[in-house]
Formats: sequence, structure tokens, C-alpha cells
Amino acid sequence: MSEIVLYGANWCGDCRRAKAWLREHEVPFTDIDVEQDDAARDKAVEFAGGRKNIPVIVLPDGRVLVEPTNTELAAAVEG
Repeated sequence: MSEIVLYGANWCGDCRRAKAWLREHEVPFTDIDVEQDDAARDKAVEFAGGRKNIPVIVLPDGRVLVEPTNTELAAAVEG
């Protein structure tokens, strides 16, 4: 995996906020809509350790963030 993958949904405010932060900071990412893809939804739940919260953000090094704040997202991307 060469870039961040964000599992989310268009109706999700935290997803929109995370995507806006990534775009504002010019961080490339792949946006996967779990509302449109059952397999992706199952994968997001798996990445999140069984939690059904979104967004689930998978970093290139394999770390997973679930519903991160902008501060947590910044620390993960920059660190």
C-alpha cells in the first residue's frame, strides 16, 4: 500500500472532516465508500478490530486510525 486508505461514507461528518484535512494538507489518499461496498464495509470493521465506527484510516505502514481527530491524523501522517 503506497498511500492512505480512508473507509467512510458521504453522510459521515467525521469522514468529511478527515477527507477535508487530508486534501488541505495535500496528502494523497484513496476514498472507499462503505455504504456502496459491502466487502469494503467488512474490511473496515476488520481493520477497526470489530468496531463499526468510521472513518477507518489505514496508513501505508499498516497502522489503523478509527475516528481520529485532526490532531491525531496530523501526528500519524507527519510521524
